[in-house]
Amino acid sequence: MALKLGAYTACLHDRTLTEALDILKENGLTSVEVNTGGFIPSPHCPVDLLLSSAKAREEYLATFADRGMELTGLNCNGNPLNPLPGVGPKHADDLRRTIRLAGLLGVRHVVTMSGTPGSDPDAKYPSWVVNPWDGVYMDVLDYQWGVAVEFWKEIDALARENDVRVAIEMHPHNLVFSPVTLKRLVDAGGLTNVGAEMDPSHLMWQGMDVIASIKWLGPLVFHAAAKDATLCPGADIRGVLDTSFTRVPADADGKVPTGYGFWCNAWPENPAWKFVAVGLGNDVPFWTEFLRALAEIDPDIAVNIEHEDAAYSQTEGLALAAKNLHSAAAAL
Repeated sequence: MALKLGAYTACLHDRTLTEALDILKENGLTSVEVNTGGFIPSPHCPVDLLLSSAKAREEYLATFADRGMELTGLNCNGNPLNPLPGVGPKHADDLRRTIRLAGLLGVRHVVTMSGTPGSDPDAKYPSWVVNPWDGVYMDVLDYQWGVAVEFWKEIDALARENDVRVAIEMHPHNLVFSPVTLKRLVDAGGLTNVGAEMDPSHLMWQGMDVIASIKWLGPLVFHAAAKDATLCPGADIRGVLDTSFTRVPADADGKVPTGYGFWCNAWPENPAWKFVAVGLGNDVPFWTEFLRALAEIDPDIAVNIEHEDAAYSQTEGLALAAKNLHSAAAAL
């Protein structure tokens, strides 16, 4: 079994690429995923330079190879279907450029999100339908799926042309947020080079069975994230679809942009759920079964830690996640 264990370097964006890689290497990680656009900047991947220069691409890949590491994924998470002119078109263009770059670099997988359109052709903002018990929302979903399928047919063709597979993170507030919606998109579009990035954290807080989801999707699982989540006492009165977030001021230091003029909000003090370091929401035996289920689909699949546990620093959280992930792999 040759699972590729690594990390997504977004948690180390304040370090240079070489500094980030050295931190990963210190934690015994050999697989690397870097950001190329979408919601957040790409300090670890000079996309324009790499698209234009074969020499730059050769030198860039050598940065990983010289450390015994492999670039296994380019991450371009965003909302390419957002009707806001400062968001959707840019994220869609970032995705197309990322696919072309992956092909040139020989990187097999691009990670992204499906996106969410507006409710109708005249909508200004994206609209996520969660529970369409009212018939009007079926009309919204019919429109949104029509938009999404046509877009993803185009992306699928581009991925096929560049010998790349696009792995969609099943993330709430996107049209694809579950195994069922992922498969619906693939089937509706007849897609061949689009599948799932198995980030279990979002399935966890929605109440899904992660192992059953992996087995149900089977070969549609292309790539994976090691990211944990846990329900909190706040779920007793909030439920997992809580909207009690608050705005972060425009002049706040360290705000996380999601598009021109928009950024992440602040969580409630007693949230319904939160992300935690690998092993703190679900124990090591769970992660062993997670890796086992993935390996049964693809023994060489890349599993990259995504550290977003606010209780730990960048390096502490990454080190804890790596320790538990290695323990899980050893138990195989």
